[in-house]
Amino acid sequence: MSTSIKLTVELGERSYPIIIGAGLLQAPGQLVPYIHGSQVLVVSNETIAPYYLELLTSTLVGCQVDTLILPDGEKYKNLDTLNLIFDRLLEKRHNRTTTLIALGGGVVGDMVGFAAACYQRGVNFIQIPTTLLAQVDSSVGGKTAVNHPKGKNMIGAFYQPQCVLADTSTLATLPVREYCAGLAEVVKYGVIADVDFFNWLEENIDALLARDPDTLAIAIKRSCENKAKIVSQDEREGGVRAILNFGHTFGHAIETAQFYRDWLHGEAVSAGMVMAAELSRLLGWISSEDKQRIEQLLIKCRLPIWAPKTINGETFMELMSVDKKVLDGSLRLVLLKSLGQAVVTSDFDAKCLAQLLSDKE
Repeated sequence: MSTSIKLTVELGERSYPIIIGAGLLQAPGQLVPYIHGSQVLVVSNETIAPYYLELLTSTLVGCQVDTLILPDGEKYKNLDTLNLIFDRLLEKRHNRTTTLIALGGGVVGDMVGFAAACYQRGVNFIQIPTTLLAQVDSSVGGKTAVNHPKGKNMIGAFYQPQCVLADTSTLATLPVREYCAGLAEVVKYGVIADVDFFNWLEENIDALLARDPDTLAIAIKRSCENKAKIVSQDEREGGVRAILNFGHTFGHAIETAQFYRDWLHGEAVSAGMVMAAELSRLLGWISSEDKQRIEQLLIKCRLPIWAPKTINGETFMELMSVDKKVLDGSLRLVLLKSLGQAVVTSDFDAKCLAQLLSDKE
């Protein structure tokens, strides 16, 4: 096992570590400090389980270890699938000292975290993200949820894990499309809060696409540092944390319109980020050059930069109106004042938004 990196999400008594490194799943006892009872339920999906489930469970000695393998895909991130987790916990008589372990991407992590928040009014859980998107974003910060046909992540809870264990070795088996989708969230951190990181990404994107281990470790560490800093300031998204949703209001509308089937989350976020950047440009807040830099970096990441033409402006507005950032009937968007500086605002010219949605058609 290579040397690991350890960061901390500072949340007082709910603080927890993010451990990043290669080969972490092969280290016996790695999770022992974060398992407080004698029962463990490891939840994975049918894609990830064949690679890593047996490896993980072999290190969990001295516990009652049960497993559950879920179907893979965003379309299964719903209440019906969530109930499979509760069914297994009850069948195996897990008590309130149990620990749930999420082994997989963002869908598994979100559902297991939400199940942990609900089961017997809250039990411990651990995140073991196996996709790039989950390692740099969804596993950190305690957002847990399932989707509803009328809106993404509309049913959920803020609930923090005991730890996040990001084994970078798992990214070797990640399909190219999934890997590139994860890069969208990496780029996001540079765009919203860390222009130096954005510059670094422009210079190192080829190495990152080649999955160079050293470059990848830097990108994951820097992304997690940015997210941990923001979450520590605003755990429940009452203020600054909302900037982490840059591109997501547009992106979630794309996913919902497609019934969570056609595009990956990171792909929708990529298109959403370009739409948010273009709106910022139309408002006169950022330059055409900065918008083009964002666009070009995402193109290099092999990501889409505009929404499907099959989604018209009226549908976009309808779906965006049920977004979680709508407050008192007012649509709030995450926009850019400059490259590296995002703001959450409802104070924008609606005509510019209408123009943006008209132009996409």
